[in-house]
This record gives sequence, C-alpha cells and structure tokens, in this order.
Amino acid sequence: MNLTTLKTLSFILVLAFSNNLSAQKLDQILSRGEVHGNFQLDMQYYQEDSLIGASEVPEDVLMNAFANINYINGNFSAGFRYESYLNPLLGYPTKYKGNGIGYRYASFTKEKMSVTVGNYYEQFGNGLIFRTYEARGLGYDNVMDGIRINYKITEGLNVKGIIGKQRLYFEYGEGILRGIDGELMINDFLGGALKDSKTKVTLGGSFISKFQADQSSQYNLPENVGAYSGRFDIRRGKVSFNGEYAKKINDPSADNNFIYKEGEAFFAQTTYSTKGFGLTLSAKGVDNMSFRSDRNASLIDLQINYLPALTRQHAYNLLATLYPYATQPNGEVAFQGEMVKKFKKGSFLGGKYGTSILLNYSTVYNIDSTALPAGDTTQMGYTSNLFAVGDEKYYEEINIEITKKFSKKVKAIFTYSNMVFNQAVIQGKPAVDYPTVYANIGVIDVTYKFKKKHAIRAEFQGLFTKQDQQDWATVLLEYTFSPHWFVAVMDQYNYGNKYKEKKIHYYFASVGYVKGGNRIALGYGKQRAGIFCIGGVCRNVPAASGLTLSITSSF
Repeated sequence: MNLTTLKTLSFILVLAFSNNLSAQKLDQILSRGEVHGNFQLDMQYYQEDSLIGASEVPEDVLMNAFANINYINGNFSAGFRYESYLNPLLGYPTKYKGNGIGYRYASFTKEKMSVTVGNYYEQFGNGLIFRTYEARGLGYDNVMDGIRINYKITEGLNVKGIIGKQRLYFEYGEGILRGIDGELMINDFLGGALKDSKTKVTLGGSFISKFQADQSSQYNLPENVGAYSGRFDIRRGKVSFNGEYAKKINDPSADNNFIYKEGEAFFAQTTYSTKGFGLTLSAKGVDNMSFRSDRNASLIDLQINYLPALTRQHAYNLLATLYPYATQPNGEVAFQGEMVKKFKKGSFLGGKYGTSILLNYSTVYNIDSTALPAGDTTQMGYTSNLFAVGDEKYYEEINIEITKKFSKKVKAIFTYSNMVFNQAVIQGKPAVDYPTVYANIGVIDVTYKFKKKHAIRAEFQGLFTKQDQQDWATVLLEYTFSPHWFVAVMDQYNYGNKYKEKKIHYYFASVGYVKGGNRIALGYGKQRAGIFCIGGVCRNVPAASGLTLSITSSF
C-alpha cells in the first residue's frame, strides 16, 4: 500500500466514523481512554559561507517536523506519526521530502495474546539478527509494516512472531521478512524451589528470513536468506552474564561484493554491581553480517539487524563528532571494559560531597582472515576465524571521567581520552592521504550555582593530534535561569590546522525557553562538516551557516 492510498483510506475511515457517531458519543468514547503525544520541529535558515564550505540552499529555509498521537484504552492502543519534510534539513536523506504518515498502528491484548497490526518496532535478543528502530538524528527508520503476535504459552515461556516489510522513507522495501523468537525463563517455567532461587536463568532463540526475488543476470542469488541465533542470560545477586551467537546463511549483496560466504556474530557481556561500584566487560565478533531486506540498498537503508559499537558513546562536542566509531559489519572483533567507582562523602577521595570516577577502555580490530585466490570457484571470498583477532587496529580509546562536587555551588566533570582512529577503514578514506589518527582529548565541565535558580556552566575542550586536521579547541558558556530560560554561546576553533585558511572559528549562540511540556530554542552560527553517529551508525553532516529554530512539545 503506497502513501497516497493510505492517506485516502485513513481520511475515508475518519469520515465514516464521524458520520455514524454524534459528537457527544465520540467524546464519550474518547473520554474512556487517554490520548498522549509529542511534537517536534527543526527548521534552519541557510546562508552561503565559502569559508567553511557551506553552499547555497535554493529554498533558503529547510524543515523537519513530526507529531506522534497515541490513544490508549485498557488493553487497546492505536496511533500514528505525521511527518513533514519541506524540504529535509541538510545531511538528511533527500528521499525524505513532502508530508505523510510515516507510522501507524493498532494493538490489543486478549488474555495471553497481544496482536499488533500496521507499524511496529521489534528486537530479537541483542539484535544480532533482527532489530527495527528509529534514529531520528540520523534520519533512519526501518520500522516494520505488517503483523506481530506475542503469546505467553505458559508461565515462563513466551513466543513472538513477525511478518512484514521495512520502511524505506515514505515507501516500503522490496523484501519480505518472517521471523519467530522464543524466550524461556527457566525458574518460572519449572517452578517449585527454582522459582525462589537466587540464580535466574533465561534462554532464548530466534529465526528470521527474508525473501527477495532474484532479478540478476550475473549471479545466481538465493531468494530466501535465513539467520538464526541462540542466547542466554544468567543472574545471581550482584553478578550477571549474558551472551548470544548468531549465524546467517550465504547472502551475496552489494555490501560484501556478492560473495557466498556465511556470516556469523557473537556478543558477550558480564556485569558486577554493588553500592558505589560497577564493572562491565563486553566482547563482540562480527564476520560478514551485513543483513538487509534489499541486497542492493544503500549503506544506511533497510538494515535487518543491529550490530552495536562496543565503544563509549560521548556527549561532548570534540569527543562525539570528530572521530566517532562506526561498526564494520563485514568484519571486526571488539572489546570494552567500564568501571564506575563512587567514593563516599567524608572519605579521603570523596571529600565533603563525594567523588565518582568512570574508567572506560575499548578496542576494535579486524578479524583474522585470508583472501581466497581470484580464480577460486567457491565464490566465498575469504576464510576467517571469528574468534581470532587480526593485526590491524581499527579503534582504541582509554577514557577517564571524574565527577566531583566541590561545594554546594560548584560541581565539575574532568574527562581525558586517548584515542586511536583508523580513518581509512572507519570512514572509507584513502590511507595514503588519511593516516591513522592518534589523539589526546581533554574536557573540563564546571557548573556554578550562584543563586537558587541561576547557574552558569562552562566547557573547555581540547583535542591534540598531529594527523588529519590537527588541534582543535572548543569553549562553551551556558547560563540557566530555571525553570524557563537558558542562553549559550560556543566557539569551536581549528587553531592547529597547518593550512592558515582552515584555521576557522565556528561560532554558535542559542537561547531557549521551557515551560511545562513545551521547549523553544533559537540559534545562530556556523556548523562544522563532519560525521554524526548514534550507536555505531553514522551519517555525514555538511557544513552549514545560518539561523536554527527548534520546537518540542508533549502532552
């Protein structure tokens, strides 16, 4: 069903419903349930700025907006999201253009069964073989359109099944997905003494397949491609351990140069948590696990699975936007460890108000693989060992963050990061011109509350490297008059660039007003070209200059 047909049918249904019910009766029905929603608008007026490479925008003004409306009445819920791109902001996929209903659903629960028709987001296990989600900051949405059924077979045993197609902007992709996932909570299922055991064990398994017709004259492509996974989760007191292994049958596509090698992946994580202390250790391996419902889709479209980046997700400007890591679905082995320690108030390190320290280490390498000869008739491309680390480093970071309150008025966060970033692999740039970056980044974030409702926050950031664009500095000052107003100014300066004409100040100023569920922010300045990432999925953001307006509201 295309968008025009959907809009027409929706309009007809609304008219029919309204004609058969008086306004009074309609109010009575709606009064039995609850209506909730939210609205967001991002608009920018663009100015040409040759100094930073910001090109002219013919429309002058571009805008993204959406509104979610949800109705809930007992075991029934329904809703839709109306979206508007007139035209999409720079950096967003240009196929988002115009207005339409990008999401609509109806769902009900009857006894042990829950049924959803229309659009839905879903995930099996850790997402290694199936996850649909929305990352609005990236302009990414692979929501399903079809049917989902959840059924509680018995205590401790749940099964869900899905069928449908994935969203592709205002249309739907060519491939059809079918899948089933089961989860067995051993303690609840077996009951008795195990139900009260301190050790909780959960097992799960998933299978999903895609269908896409073979229309290639060059390859003999499989039309049905399946993937399966098994997982476990064990918890006892302060300790938990979970893992998942996934396998995908041969899936030649544009991503892997149409080889017929099977794909596989694993994810494992253990945590220990007690008062004032937490430790997390994670490992992940990925080999030929790009999985799309259309084998010819572009890099960020119609992804069936989700391969999380085992790197720390940063919020500070220089850490988050200059060298963010993007997962390499064709092959990587990654490890991450994170420790959080809170020192008590009154202790030597805690001081009068307490201190917390976060230490994070992450590293990513290629998998150990051997390319097959060019004349090999198996068309497997290469041989590999998923659990063996290769000799090429993709990424490494040592990050430490100290949070300390010095008085009732002053609080500070100190962050240091030592980073290794392989531009050639992560960003697909030629290694001759873009060598691996070795960077040191420091951040000081200080908040001073000088009155009950008044606070000023300052950020001082520095990135130091001899590679790429060399040294950067960022300074941000933010004044908050709670609960309604804030004002901020920022300058990001590439002061260490070896080319004088590229030593540019990226100034930006903003002001905002917040009241209840409404927030309005207005900004003006320059935006640096770069890469924006969420959860290991990235998109390029072009340079821009001009006025920005952001409005959000919820009810």
